Amino acid sequence: MLTLPLAALPEAGSPVLGLARAIQLSVAPVFLLTAISGLLGVISSRLTRVIERALVVQGDATATGDLQLLRRRMALLTRASALVTITGVLVAAVVAVTFLGAIAVVDLTPIVVSCFVLAMLSLMGGLLLLLLDTRLASRLILHRF
Repeated sequence: MLTLPLAALPEAGSPVLGLARAIQLSVAPVFLLTAISGLLGVISSRLTRVIERALVVQGDATATGDLQLLRRRMALLTRASALVTITGVLVAAVVAVTFLGAIAVVDLTPIVVSCFVLAMLSLMGGLLLLLLDTRLASRLILHRF
């Protein structure tokens, strides 16, 4: 086992330890950012399919009901995308504020907590809108059969 001499270890209040702690605390939000980017990809893909379907249905006079459902789905997915994007910005703010607090040696916990709670609320809103879109898509399929 490799051991460092006592003089090589950073002191308890040193900026290096604060920065190391900030990096440790930032790992979970960074994984969350990866998940958020995947979720944005899913929403974007669904929105693209809805728009393509709307362009096909637009010329069909008998599919007025389908077009209304597709418009509603577009609105839901656009809002979901906005909320999930806001989530990403807030999570990135959590990481940035965590680092600023470590560098400035200032307790910014209230800001970090506020940003994180707002991020989770925004994520829940985006997921609920995605769920509503899924239900509308199911209704559209059931409507045809």
